[in-house]
Amino acid sequence: MLTSISADIMEKLKILSDAAKFDVACTSSGASRSGNGTDMGSAFASGICHSFTADGRCISLLKILFTNECIYDCKYCINRCTNDVERVSFTPEEVCKLTVEFYRRNYIEGLFLSSGIIESPEHTMQLLYTTLFLLRNKYHFNGYIHIKGIPGASSEVLEMIGYLCDRMSVNLELPTAEGLRAVAPNKVRKNILTPMRFIQNGIKDSRMYHGNSSMKKRMYIDEQAYYGQMDEIKDSAVRLSEYHRSLSVASDCEKADRLAEKSWGLGAQLNPGVVCETTDASYGSSAYINKTGLSIKRPDRYYVPAGQSTQMIVGATGESDYQIISVAEAMYNRFDMKRVFYSAFVNVNMDESLPGIGQPPQLMREHRLYQADFLMRFYGFKAGELLSEDNQSFNAYIDPKCQWAVEHLECFPVEIMTADYYTLLRVPGIGTNSVRRIIKARKHAKLTFTDLKKMGVVLKRALYFITCDGRMMYNTKLDESYITRHLIYNERPDTMLLADNKSCTYEQMSIFDFISE
Repeated sequence: MLTSISADIMEKLKILSDAAKFDVACTSSGASRSGNGTDMGSAFASGICHSFTADGRCISLLKILFTNECIYDCKYCINRCTNDVERVSFTPEEVCKLTVEFYRRNYIEGLFLSSGIIESPEHTMQLLYTTLFLLRNKYHFNGYIHIKGIPGASSEVLEMIGYLCDRMSVNLELPTAEGLRAVAPNKVRKNILTPMRFIQNGIKDSRMYHGNSSMKKRMYIDEQAYYGQMDEIKDSAVRLSEYHRSLSVASDCEKADRLAEKSWGLGAQLNPGVVCETTDASYGSSAYINKTGLSIKRPDRYYVPAGQSTQMIVGATGESDYQIISVAEAMYNRFDMKRVFYSAFVNVNMDESLPGIGQPPQLMREHRLYQADFLMRFYGFKAGELLSEDNQSFNAYIDPKCQWAVEHLECFPVEIMTADYYTLLRVPGIGTNSVRRIIKARKHAKLTFTDLKKMGVVLKRALYFITCDGRMMYNTKLDESYITRHLIYNERPDTMLLADNKSCTYEQMSIFDFISE
């Protein structure tokens, strides 16, 4: 029983925590900051929002809106101004008190703070800044803080708040600017991309000031975990880069890049003279979006040390998976995003102009997008490799890595004893930890399929694509339809893909399936 917190604040908490449930923030913090003996709390690089730290602890954060009042009328949002819902707002002091009291009771170790828009984006961000300033300086809270940036706020308040939070995110909302205009008419592309670029440049400038020349790459490899293997991995990265520059792959990747450009104009400079709610008259201009340099350099803190992230709603408009991952890849490459989150659309307003009425959210599609996102971030895949103009959707029955493998059987089988790092990573059932163990172990002995299983390789997926000492586990034919059916059966025994690749039920096996050609 939180006797020190008033009933009024607890009622606000009930409303505003429920209103925040559609903001995605299930991620590790990305920032490490131990206790300093004076302030309260700490931040850990792993484990925020029901994630697990390296030592096995599950820690969480208080996830709330500052207010559910909003001047915007976004069709997908439960807090749109035309909805008849109970409106409440916290004060900065109330948010601080909640955070501190919950932390003292070991309920949380961090704060995720978003907000509807009161009066204007600038006014709202000023309130959030006041909250974070009090939390850091009056209440001496040193824990993790993730803040949602409000598009349209000035660079001055973005800079001030960036030194107080650990991560800042500006939501892209929809995969295309056209979809944004249709569903969220009050939000415009320029007001979203401009703060993203400012945060990106601020992070780089802060790191340079502190003597760090660059941020970690997306496919960052821990050199301690891969001790003695880095030369081999670097050679593999060079070969992967050459593969991506090959004519066929480069063409597919360029098409995906052009699609992202068409969807959001991510590579184009913004036109000057954009008017929006901010004190900076040049906001949105080409000079503004590309300017670098923070006006204030703080030797005691990094600017947004855990990086920035963004979120896209999936299924509210008609974009394909191909469009979505192309835009996500562009966000990683051009804005140095730490994470792109995907949220399956739920038609909470029962708006007839939007899909999903009476239908469950597309959770499997959301799951496939996250799997593809991990392949792009850690496994060396490009969006143009995973999907194409001819195939714009992920398979609902097998994961994107398996889907790519069965469509590129010319790359298989892979010999475990000789394949390089990124080639092994492209084998279904083999992850980063398994590859590390394989590279280390094969220097000392020939590996068998039993050894691979002990190393964590998922053989029910990998056996179709690998050889050990020149031999496959079974006498398996490399046929797309055959392998696809078995991969589906291994994952979902009650489902089998027919030869037309459309209907799903059981298919009668043939003796010829077991006879190699």
